[in-house]
Amino acid sequence: MPTKQEKAAFAKRLKGLLEPLKIRGGTKLAKEFNKHYRGEPVTPQTAHKWHSGTTIPMPDKLRTLAEWLLVTEHWLRYGPSPGMAAKPLAREEKYPPSPEIIELASKIGALNPKDRFLVEEMIVRFYGEEVELVEEMKAGEGET
Repeated sequence: MPTKQEKAAFAKRLKGLLEPLKIRGGTKLAKEFNKHYRGEPVTPQTAHKWHSGTTIPMPDKLRTLAEWLLVTEHWLRYGPSPGMAAKPLAREEKYPPSPEIIELASKIGALNPKDRFLVEEMIVRFYGEEVELVEEMKAGEGET
């Protein structure tokens, strides 16, 4: 029987996958899940229990969730394997941009120049002078 911590961790992973799809509650989760599931439809109450971490779905439903959300059953149920945990990148390396980051960048790009300048200034304040130095170095490389 899963522990409270395992159920909570499952719910956190599930919510993280559902958030970009704008699925935030049991009713919407049940409706969308049932479009993919070939068995008896689940109720909004059941989906709410998954979403809130009260229960973990049975294996057949877990399989459907994993297929629908494009993750492995193992990851959805247990999280990343100890050997598969993401390793931090070296300081100069960067993770590939996620769809959320790309969307954010396009929103920033669509701002008027004054507002875009304010956003850039906030980023510089958060990251300090390092960002400015990197930008200066990049600009200097193009001059040679």
